[in-house]
Amino acid sequence: MLAGHTSSFTPQKIQETDLSPYQDSEAISVFIYSRVDRAILDKFPQLKLVATRSTGFDHIDLAACRERGVLVCNVPAYGENTVAEHTFALILSLSRHIHKSYVRVAQGNFSREGLVGFDLKGRTLGVIGAGRIGMHVIKIARGFGMNVLAADARQDHFLAELLNFRYVPVEELLAQSDIISLHLPYSTATHHFLNAERLRMARKGALLINTARGGLVDTAALLQALDDGTLAGAGLDVLEGEQYMEKEQELLRSEQTAEVLRTIVQDHILLHRANVVFTPHNAFNSHEALLRILSTTAENINTFGRGNPVNLVD
Repeated sequence: MLAGHTSSFTPQKIQETDLSPYQDSEAISVFIYSRVDRAILDKFPQLKLVATRSTGFDHIDLAACRERGVLVCNVPAYGENTVAEHTFALILSLSRHIHKSYVRVAQGNFSREGLVGFDLKGRTLGVIGAGRIGMHVIKIARGFGMNVLAADARQDHFLAELLNFRYVPVEELLAQSDIISLHLPYSTATHHFLNAERLRMARKGALLINTARGGLVDTAALLQALDDGTLAGAGLDVLEGEQYMEKEQELLRSEQTAEVLRTIVQDHILLHRANVVFTPHNAFNSHEALLRILSTTAENINTFGRGNPVNLVD
């Protein structure tokens, strides 16, 4: 790292750490579960850089950082293919009942009753958010022989022609897609992007895949869509309120808001459904992607130290 500087490491989230030994730090590096808000920034009077080891930065109060003259940088590209591959792992688990088959065989039951799947070839995949990850998902889908629709504010018509997919409005995508895959960044503008109104537009019996952020989907609306058959299943790498799950016993003993407790209960109901496959925010977690994250983060810190910072978040 930077010459003349020392580095310290802690395995805990920043909000759970005694920060007094690090109060003179000029740079901190965090992951998505560490929230850098005004209270945290107040504990670092010398801070000049926040380097997040992620593409998303909704866990960082950018306005507070700007007020204090603290730069924020991220890892804009590290796992496009990694997350896209995981997306299809979830799709295939649902389309071919992989998770149900595993549990059944583990119990000594080799019956195939109720395990009839469906081919991806000829099915329509709707990709909401056709950025770097979304484009990799589209490439894989075309390899399976799927038809692809995409919804995105930014449209690359050259790639659409090259990869043979169509840009359509979100409403049309929801109505025509057999599988809907979310690849939007999370922000206040995209909070509950898939709400009850939009989920009612979905094609009857569609599958929903979310490897982006849990807050993009209204959990109550998702449960209702699964209950009434609007959605036949969901493959989720993220959950709304997943940050509460590890601490739920502690939260239940504390004075938490009804909304937090409601979210925990809804998540448990969701995870116990036979037509829901869930992985623990693990889509990014390949050996190659982790190396790219660490390499880019180190470069972000070093270039900042040399006076020419890169990958800055506006």
